[in-house]
Amino acid sequence: MTSLVHWTEAGEARSARWRSESGAPPPKRLQIADDTLSADAAFRLASEGTALLWRGDFQNARQLLQAIARRIDKPKRPKKQLTAEAPQDVFNLHRQAQSQRARTLSMLLLEFDGAHHLALRRAPDVTLACSQVYGPGDVSQGGYLVPMRELLGLISAHEWRKKGLAIAAMDGAKIHPHYGVFAPVRGEYLALLANAPLPAAMASESVAFDIGTGTGVLAAILAQRGVQRVLATDQDPRALACARDNLQRLGLSGRVELHEVNLFPEGRVPLIVCNPPWVPARPSSPLEHAVYDPDSRMLRGFLDGLAAHLVPGGEGWLILSDLAEHLGLRPRGDLLAWMEVAGLQVLSKLDTRPLHPKVMDAQDALHTARAAETTSLWRLGVKAGG
Repeated sequence: MTSLVHWTEAGEARSARWRSESGAPPPKRLQIADDTLSADAAFRLASEGTALLWRGDFQNARQLLQAIARRIDKPKRPKKQLTAEAPQDVFNLHRQAQSQRARTLSMLLLEFDGAHHLALRRAPDVTLACSQVYGPGDVSQGGYLVPMRELLGLISAHEWRKKGLAIAAMDGAKIHPHYGVFAPVRGEYLALLANAPLPAAMASESVAFDIGTGTGVLAAILAQRGVQRVLATDQDPRALACARDNLQRLGLSGRVELHEVNLFPEGRVPLIVCNPPWVPARPSSPLEHAVYDPDSRMLRGFLDGLAAHLVPGGEGWLILSDLAEHLGLRPRGDLLAWMEVAGLQVLSKLDTRPLHPKVMDAQDALHTARAAETTSLWRLGVKAGG
């Protein structure tokens, strides 16, 4: 059901639809704001839960949002106190702080008409970026409000989708992520997939499953490695649309089939790959499902169903970071026990270390865990008698 936000402006009762891809609730209190509002006043109002509907210059609103973020991010206590706590407590405090940060920053609102037009001075044309996420504009549907923070995310995603992300493991070919679909920025785990030896069983049947395909990058790498047929699955229509676009761009649509299904399609194959979300925690918004896997549901579902979908001699490739272990969220023993119960054996494990900038950022709240992180490709087979 569509939520409406009501307010009074210039003595007139107004209303508009509420839109939030992050799942933020509609504001309970709203006041009009413009270029005369100071950053300190805006920060105070936003922190207290009062939404600010912007009527001033667009670029000034962007600067105001940055000013509010700086006030939120101002250190409140020495870093050493935070790192002295247990890793799981550090993670939980970090998530709480990030959630509160997101709520406060989401209090600066913009109003669009039904055609995705933003009537502010120096506002960019964001019609295409909004159409890619919300669908075609329709003036008859009336206007809507959206947090400026989310609009900036839409604009950034639109640029990524337009320019694409070069993938070293695909000889520099590009993947074009869509809004809300996890972008393959961690190239080291893609290199593991590109270099792992293919199962001998593929010599007689060159078919593979890609479970939770997202952008389609793993399916594309397998197809470029010579796998003749890849069945890629996902239960998110937005991810499937993204994968379809990328496979068409790469000329691989004839080699990769897309299926809207949770986990496995029907049948048995020599190779099944899966890169599930790495952190067993509850997503705080719909956009976090690619990062957080509550109670390791997808991971356990993959392991539990793997043996039933492999041909004799087939392999399951699980791409997984041990970050959750360093955060105290999942002991290594649990992972090995789940493999044992699923009737699986570890054939080998290929490891790599992350290269992203946060590994080197000592000021990051999760630096200790990130610095110790290893990403692995687990080559799994079915135990004899399994």
